Amino acid sequence: MGLDESRNAICDLSSLDATSVLLLNNRNAEETSVLDDSSLKMLFDMAFYARGIDSGGTAFLIALEHSAAYVNPNFMWFKTARRSFVYIDRILVSISARGQGIARVLYEDLFAAAKRGGHDRVVCEVNIEPPNPVSEAFHLAMGFEAIGQATIHNGLKTVRYFEKILR
Repeated sequence: MGLDESRNAICDLSSLDATSVLLLNNRNAEETSVLDDSSLKMLFDMAFYARGIDSGGTAFLIALEHSAAYVNPNFMWFKTARRSFVYIDRILVSISARGQGIARVLYEDLFAAAKRGGHDRVVCEVNIEPPNPVSEAFHLAMGFEAIGQATIHNGLKTVRYFEKILR
């Protein structure tokens, strides 16, 4: 089953979509982290890319440029390791929509936006403790390469850092 382009068109997200985005995000907080209205507004205000499906209720992706004033241990790791990048802060696809290629379509849209913006790399992290093997396999299939790892949040989480060089 493939992505139905007419039903699942990618749209820009804004604070008007906060309810849908927060609901999907917080249902899946183990894979990302909990957001509230103010932290989501901050992300939207800093976002280089904030797009989704169904106003963010089915899926969304939020990414920041390297110059964002974002206080986050993973983002800061990339700031020390790389001079320029687009950082994927979070991507979520609702359980009912998984396996339809939505994440791939959002990533390809992000890659195109990053290239248009003059960027040559996209970076992200994937949980390895608690493990998220599906996400790790997806990122490898999308052409990302592992470039490091860290234990964060007082030892509660270990992440692997990935980058994709855009060609």
